[in-house]
Amino acid sequence: MSTSSAQPVEVPATALGRAAWFATIAGLCASLVSIGFARFAYTPLIPPLIEAHWFSAADTVTLGAANYAGYFAGALLGRPMAAALSNRQALRILMVVASLAFFACAYPLSVSWFFVWRFLSGVSGGAIMVLVATTILPHVPAARRGFVSGMIFLGLGLGVAASGTIIPELLRFGLWETWMGLGTVSLVLTAVSWFGWPDAVPPAPSVTASGTIGDHQSPAQKTALRVLYAQYAVNALGLVPVMILLADYVARGLGRGAHVGALYWILYGVSAIGGPLVAGRIGDIIGFRQTYRAALLAQAVATAALAASGNPVVIGLATVVLGMFTPGVVPVALGRINEILPHRHHAQRVAWSWATSAFALFQALAGYGYAFLFSHSGENYALIFMCGAVALIVALLLDLLARGEMAA
Repeated sequence: MSTSSAQPVEVPATALGRAAWFATIAGLCASLVSIGFARFAYTPLIPPLIEAHWFSAADTVTLGAANYAGYFAGALLGRPMAAALSNRQALRILMVVASLAFFACAYPLSVSWFFVWRFLSGVSGGAIMVLVATTILPHVPAARRGFVSGMIFLGLGLGVAASGTIIPELLRFGLWETWMGLGTVSLVLTAVSWFGWPDAVPPAPSVTASGTIGDHQSPAQKTALRVLYAQYAVNALGLVPVMILLADYVARGLGRGAHVGALYWILYGVSAIGGPLVAGRIGDIIGFRQTYRAALLAQAVATAALAASGNPVVIGLATVVLGMFTPGVVPVALGRINEILPHRHHAQRVAWSWATSAFALFQALAGYGYAFLFSHSGENYALIFMCGAVALIVALLLDLLARGEMAA
């Protein structure tokens, strides 16, 4: 007599369970609200804010920088917040704050009022970036962490895409309606994510005969982490020129008009949607160290191509590559940390906090530095793009020339 019907169905070790899927969706919602919308949606709002006389041009740019400053502060505050409240409660509160910031920005009461809320939205983004993946990934099978990281940070790509497509359509109704619409969507996404967050990080593996798995780091691991922090920080120097100048370069630098510049920005955004998923999946297959090397090389070539050529096809190809890796390097860098510190969930969170803080700091410095260089070089686009390309090559060389074989 057959007993097959009584046998339990074994779930593959690489399968994602229901809880893991809910957590992944929660992570996607968090990155979309706190960074995808809070940061990237501001870019197409700058001209309408100035034209509607809500703020002067100088104040509008300063208010944009407030989000970057808040992001850096949030990257430093994320772990202390989680320690005081728990990861789940901290993430819930941060998403609520990011959502409320959109509603607050619908009312231009003063520059100070607007600055505070833009700063708070940045704090939410930085803290969520530190906490979201390190809260979810310990509950995911190791072989699927690249994919799940890509899904979590898909929100960044969706935000870039929305900045060039959905936001301009919302602006047809008005600035107030656009801010309120962003707030409403963000609250809905906050509600969707509310019960998806894991309750706690799984305990670290117990002591075995071969030794203890804890937060102790070998010299090779310390070297690998230092190299990664430097790479990730310098990577920000390479990404910022395209983030701030791509559309303007096509529109004014090449004389093709604002409409064509906007089309390239849309292409950049559409490419960004698939970036985290593609990069995370490649990392699962070939390893995140090799994936990061390839990503840095591809970014460097694409950025140099922008500096060297005005050919529409070349610019289009470079835009696709850079659009993919703007959000795509995030799961790759995180995956690299998990390779260096396997099974050490607390140490991974600490390392990711440092990496995110380094990226945030250099991103802010790059924004101001490139703006200064651009204005004092006669608006030399090629010079700015070449600076970005050189930074990306330096980031690659930091890994290739590191002495000794690093961990993982």
